[in-house]
Amino acid sequence: MLVKILGGLDILAAALLLLGMGVQPNTKILLFFGIIIMVKSGFGMLKDFASWIDFLSGAVILLMIFIHIPWIISIILAILLLQKGLFSFI
Repeated sequence: MLVKILGGLDILAAALLLLGMGVQPNTKILLFFGIIIMVKSGFGMLKDFASWIDFLSGAVILLMIFIHIPWIISIILAILLLQKGLFSFI
């Protein structure tokens, strides 16, 4: 059950990365998802590729508050997070 909840958070964070390219979302939402995704990467202790995806995605979401992130970085991380989230539902 926890795996599905965390996978759902991955899907929501991927949507946030895609939506954040054109429109500046609320700062509180970016802060919440950035911290949650980075804490989730701590569960893997940065030993596997999936936890590095979480860490980098959380860092990019937090950086979206302050600077403009290039769209290609957001798309790549969103695809990886979406794939990770969908595989958690299998």
